[in-house]
Amino acid sequence: MTDELRSAGPVGEEGEALRAGASSTSPSSPPPAEEADQVEQDFDALLADAQREKDEYLELAKRTKADFENFRKRVASDVQTAQARGKSEVAREVIDAVDNLERALEASGDSGDSLTSGVEMVLGSLRETLKKHGIEAVDPKGEKFDPNQHEALSTMPVEGTESGTVVEVMQKGYRMDQQLLRPARVVVSA
Repeated sequence: MTDELRSAGPVGEEGEALRAGASSTSPSSPPPAEEADQVEQDFDALLADAQREKDEYLELAKRTKADFENFRKRVASDVQTAQARGKSEVAREVIDAVDNLERALEASGDSGDSLTSGVEMVLGSLRETLKKHGIEAVDPKGEKFDPNQHEALSTMPVEGTESGTVVEVMQKGYRMDQQLLRPARVVVSA
């Protein structure tokens, strides 16, 4: 077997047979100038593509960040609106209970018994709770009638009073943070 290898020709350092007429240039020698220019152009094209992609991804990241910030603000606003809506719905129900307690006190008169004083305590507690949450009663007696704030139940002529003035409040109105929860029901002078 060694005779066969020797007859094939001279053997190089790695055991490869050297062929007659093979190039004597080593693989690590620099390529000709044309090939170097082509490699540089290819490299520049790849670099430009990478820069373009980087810019696209950066722009996408900025838009995504802005979209998320807008989403966060919208959700915060929606939560705040929902809280106000829920608060006003509960307030309307509590207001009805306040009205009923006020009617009960009017019906009992000034009897001074323990039931009346108990109702007065509960009514006072409910009023304080409403006040603590920014809900205030509106008693427009003597004010100019405002259809945005008042509900006219009737009109009546009242001597010495300017026409369009609230002369009697049948049911108080309520307001929460400048939002009208319930208009005052009133009698207006004619």
